[in-house]
Amino acid sequence: MTETPAPPRTSPLNDRHEALGASFTDFGGWNMPVRYTSDLAEHRAVREAAGLFDISHMAEFQVEGQAAAAFLDYVLAGRLSTMKIGKAKYSLVLAESGGIVDDVIVYRTGEQSFLVISNAGNRDAVAAAFDLARRTWVPAPDGESETPSVVDVTDDYALIALQGPEARGILSSIPGVEITGTALDELGYYAWTEGTFGGAPLFVARTGYTGEDGYELMIPTAQAAALWDAALAAGADRGLVPCGLAARDTLRLEAGMPLYGHELSRDIVPAQAGLGRVVAVDKEAFVGKDGLSSGPADAPVLVGLVSEGRRAGRAGYAVLHGDDTVGEITSGALSPTLGHPVAMAFVAPAASAIGTELSLDVRGTRIPATVTALPFYRRNA
Repeated sequence: MTETPAPPRTSPLNDRHEALGASFTDFGGWNMPVRYTSDLAEHRAVREAAGLFDISHMAEFQVEGQAAAAFLDYVLAGRLSTMKIGKAKYSLVLAESGGIVDDVIVYRTGEQSFLVISNAGNRDAVAAAFDLARRTWVPAPDGESETPSVVDVTDDYALIALQGPEARGILSSIPGVEITGTALDELGYYAWTEGTFGGAPLFVARTGYTGEDGYELMIPTAQAAALWDAALAAGADRGLVPCGLAARDTLRLEAGMPLYGHELSRDIVPAQAGLGRVVAVDKEAFVGKDGLSSGPADAPVLVGLVSEGRRAGRAGYAVLHGDDTVGEITSGALSPTLGHPVAMAFVAPAASAIGTELSLDVRGTRIPATVTALPFYRRNA
């Protein structure tokens, strides 16, 4: 008998999205808003003013214990033990083969505690990776021997992203928000600070997935709707609009940020995706280290592609060099900000040099494209 798939999960803000007239899509097993008005309007709002995103589908894990830093050095590709309290770091969960299980953001919340945020669709995979690592990790002889705890706290919190050039001003003006740690005007990029909202604890991180400045706000689920409402009201006269996953996708594409299942997978090692810098290869041992050197020398690599006109290549479209197929698009769209098509693709190393003239097979029509450096868009400092 075939099992009936479980229905998509819903965000703590689901009723707010319905009231705003959102269209929904199944994303990572969650029923999430894909748009409220138009993809273009929501995209432009983030570039020019601000957008508010519900990203409660992301998964959160708390890692705590005297050996938490050393443990994360083993289970993740980067070196987390050198992080300072109050900072954040992008890292990768690798399989033994060296392929990418997920990309994550790690926040050091204390001397012996960390918060790890992973993608919704990889929640179970990351949990399994932590579980396996807890059983295979061997502490240093002169270090703490107790294995840290790893607790999935996804269901306890909602996550809201406030992104765009007006984000700081809006966050500062939300009634009920008090910053009790580092002030917003002193908070650096990839750092976090403590706060409260209506008496509830508020975790404020200066991170995001849009290429713009902004914040990701983690709050207990019971207070999520009130924070969402207060943020929209505070930003009403500053151009703030609610934004869905469609705008988030074109924003991250312009910023050259990879998406799991497109640019990242278990079949891709970090160097192929331009993420070799994320891996601390000099660590004595970490999950996936031995597999990183076993891949073929001619494995395809990720590049940026730009073309003229209005017809954009999409994921799965072939990339050609002359009459030869040399790769495949992983993400593509007509860039709302730049006004021309952009794409990311995996291509053969011989066709990956910046300036290389290629073409895209767009539904049977060859569209000229040029390899370019990522990102396509970079905000003004």
